[in-house]
Amino acid sequence: MGLAQAWSVALYGVDGLAVEIEADVGVGQPRTHLLGLPDAALHESKERVKAAVRNSEEEWPKQRIVLGLSPANLPKGGSSYDLAIACATLAAAGSVPPTRLAGTVLLGELALDGRVRPVRGVLPALLAARRAGLRTAIVPVDTLPEAALVDGVEVHGALTLSEVLAWLRSEDVTLQPPPESAASPAPAVPDLADVVGQPEARWALEVAAAGAHHLLLTGPPGTGKTMLAERLPGLLPPLTREDALAVTAVHSVAGTLSPDCPLVASPPFVDVHHTTSIAALIGGGSGMAKPGAASRAHKGVLFLDEACEFGQKTIDTLRTALESGEVRIPRRDGIARYPARFQLILATNPCPCAPPKEIDCICTTTVRRRYQARLSGPLLDRVDLRVRMRATTAMVNADATPPEPTAVVRERVLKARSRAATRWSAHGHTWPTNAVVPGPALRREFALPRDTITLLDRALATGALTGRGADRCLRVAWTLADLAESDRPTADHVAAALQFRERRAP
Repeated sequence: MGLAQAWSVALYGVDGLAVEIEADVGVGQPRTHLLGLPDAALHESKERVKAAVRNSEEEWPKQRIVLGLSPANLPKGGSSYDLAIACATLAAAGSVPPTRLAGTVLLGELALDGRVRPVRGVLPALLAARRAGLRTAIVPVDTLPEAALVDGVEVHGALTLSEVLAWLRSEDVTLQPPPESAASPAPAVPDLADVVGQPEARWALEVAAAGAHHLLLTGPPGTGKTMLAERLPGLLPPLTREDALAVTAVHSVAGTLSPDCPLVASPPFVDVHHTTSIAALIGGGSGMAKPGAASRAHKGVLFLDEACEFGQKTIDTLRTALESGEVRIPRRDGIARYPARFQLILATNPCPCAPPKEIDCICTTTVRRRYQARLSGPLLDRVDLRVRMRATTAMVNADATPPEPTAVVRERVLKARSRAATRWSAHGHTWPTNAVVPGPALRREFALPRDTITLLDRALATGALTGRGADRCLRVAWTLADLAESDRPTADHVAAALQFRERRAP
């Protein structure tokens, strides 16, 4: 008879909570009781763990076993508790000493033969363990590169349950150390020089990159809408260490990390097909919701091609995320919160028939309006830049001036972002880009002269612009001033920002 404790982690979105697993082995009919609101997968762990222990040449206690997962009032799910349950039970039975279990978090699913299988969410789980004061971790070998990203935690990798039990007994066995951290290779991004013509759209893309603004591209097929969107990540700066860990945590929970270079150090680019569901776009699933495309695009680009082909309910679910930078999904087992601070790029044809030349359109006015109305007014009000693209009229010849490459444009973007970051930080604010500056701050602390914002006042007075739209125009105006290396926006910058919002397909 005995009592022992081990530690694991419960994940709710990308937030983790350390879970104490208590095992009591005592007198009674041989049976295993699992307490603490386990889901179906966790409830089945009793049989998985029992088989893994027996096949690891260990004896499963032939007594009454009570396993308590604390906090007991919070739902828990998944198979990542298997390793901790096995170690706690054997420690309570006296098969292994409990000394090393104190301060150690154990993550991993057990196969029936005792192998330790990888699980999702190791990075956010270890971040939560570190906050709880746990400084040693044992994880599946396959997740070691991901676990090594967490500083301040001594990480060990295990292939089998037998290795972990030998380590607990202080036997001459060495768990695998984390590999040497290697710099993540920069993803291959197509060059902006590949885009022929489209000077207005190229300029809008540069403005969007400089200020992290949302962008709508409207035009016939084959004009380069998708090409431009795919080249936006190449204009953005690399992620900071803090942002990279936040993005990697989301991808860890989603199960999309590369095993070789798990750290997502560059802004992600997520391309969503127009047949996608609401759950795939913003997150969902049974039990605790999984992250969707919006969260996987955190600190990067979410591209919706053929935007008017999306279901209106589906695309309108992005409205809250565009404002708050977070997705909140309520479920029976709790509320999953995932970060979703992305740049939204929409691309659409002007009408269903979408001929190369507008004069050849066979759609009636009613059909065109119904098609464009799939992008609702509230959603478009959150899009800062709207550009109508031209049909390509000529091929590039050898004598033509080559378009600017990504490297040249990116240099201007980085300078503009640096000016913005310096400006806001000088006033004690931590706004990384102009797009996230609150409207009240722009109107109070950084108010512009009346003659500079005359056009905005006129647009508000006539109902051509909402209050939200006016704030977004001010943000774009500050970005235009940063690109022009001007200390403050001028009336021309405000007029240009307002014109960006008026460029919609007829």
